[in-house]
Amino acid sequence: MNRALAVARMQMVNKWVYLGVPGIVLGASTLLALAILALIPNNDGATRLAFSGQALMWYFLAVGVQSMMLTFPFSQAMSVSRRSFYLGTLGLYSALSLGVGVVYWLLGLVEQATDGWGVDGHIFALPWIAEAAWYAQILLYSALTILLFMFGFWFATVYQRWRMLGLVSALTGFGLVILAAVAAATWTESWPDVWAWLLRLTPLSLAGWLLLGGAVLAAGSYGTLRRATP
Repeated sequence: MNRALAVARMQMVNKWVYLGVPGIVLGASTLLALAILALIPNNDGATRLAFSGQALMWYFLAVGVQSMMLTFPFSQAMSVSRRSFYLGTLGLYSALSLGVGVVYWLLGLVEQATDGWGVDGHIFALPWIAEAAWYAQILLYSALTILLFMFGFWFATVYQRWRMLGLVSALTGFGLVILAAVAAATWTESWPDVWAWLLRLTPLSLAGWLLLGGAVLAAGSYGTLRRATP
């Protein structure tokens, strides 16, 4: 456990990557969205949605790639075991994802209190999400963030293990799985059932499915990392 904590501290040496850039991404995307909403008249008083809040979460996908491609070789040079590197990295990003969830929930409260930042804009307190309990909102934002991180981390791990051939094969396989699922739903005429299931999802249940996907990627990442080379 001490070694895993040391890995987390090693990852945090460059705080600009984990605090500075995320703050800039979140602030810039929010201000840009508000500026656009302010320029567009809203004469009918309709609810206006802006999905710029996703920008920070997608940034964590890139961070997942970076943590593997840049930090992993350094950790191996420092004789850090793969298990310690994995536990420390996953623990750090789980904590960061939880922090993102709390920040988004707090910004959603501010958004509701200021009538959509004064321009009737919804960036963080999206109607469907804001209707859920506070813990469900935090968990949903956190689950989406950690899922995107694990996507980046796993594909980077595949590259470290099998290089470009393995990465291309994994991306191709991922695309084929999605294509097969779409084809199966089409051929069996199951789309009405699929949409009905999606409409029944609550923020809490969706968070559960996202966490399940993250857990599957985390397990795959560890299995691949055990034989990855710097």
